[in-house]
Amino acid sequence: MTIDVVNLRDFYSNRLGLVARRLINRGIQTRWPDARGQRVLGLGYPTPYLGLFRDDCERCIAFMPAAQGVLKWPTARATLSTLVEERALPLPDAAVDRILLVHSLEMSEDPDALLREVWRVLAPSGRLLAVVPNRRGVWARSDNTPFGHGRPYSRSQISDLLRRTWFTPVGWSEALFMPPLEQSWLLRSAPAWERVGAAASLPFAGVHVVEATKQVVRPIQAKRERTRLIPALGPSLVPSPMQADDSDLPARPR
Repeated sequence: MTIDVVNLRDFYSNRLGLVARRLINRGIQTRWPDARGQRVLGLGYPTPYLGLFRDDCERCIAFMPAAQGVLKWPTARATLSTLVEERALPLPDAAVDRILLVHSLEMSEDPDALLREVWRVLAPSGRLLAVVPNRRGVWARSDNTPFGHGRPYSRSQISDLLRRTWFTPVGWSEALFMPPLEQSWLLRSAPAWERVGAAASLPFAGVHVVEATKQVVRPIQAKRERTRLIPALGPSLVPSPMQADDSDLPARPR
């Protein structure tokens, strides 16, 4: 299900990828307008979007899963990206304040395990922001973009997944209302598509941008104990008539 990191890089280098990046960045900025003093982690292929926070946050790093591959980021500075196993992130508990998931949930073979690991490294007051392909959108049906690979989600499916992994959804927005085509006139009209789609709350946006918080007091699954039945035994002081021996009975007087 995972798409190669070279294909992701090539998509964001062409005209359609640049427009998609700009439109999704608007959705991210709507949820996270400021990240000053925060420790920000991007997981999946988040580098086209981490530039929003790199200069202002306390620390900004990018983790890319081993099945996908990794690219150096940023290209002209010290490397802030690394290759990781998504279910064993090389961070201690509660190490980051915000986590951005892009091209991650839909590509993961075990999204529940991935989100539980994200829950572990996220601080108690931390925030999660996930960019996920919309199951009802046109982009999920197009193979010429990364959003057409992996497993898309509906809004209810994302909510169930987040709550099952101890997160609480707190905010939603959508992006990529335009069709995934590279015609010049269509790319120039992309902002108009976004305004109309957002104003009319159209259901066919290309991606969901969902924000969630970490549940510190999470539910603990408890196994039901089996009831052991112990028979109640009472003392028997008088032998049963059927078990009594006639020779032991006293003689009746004549």
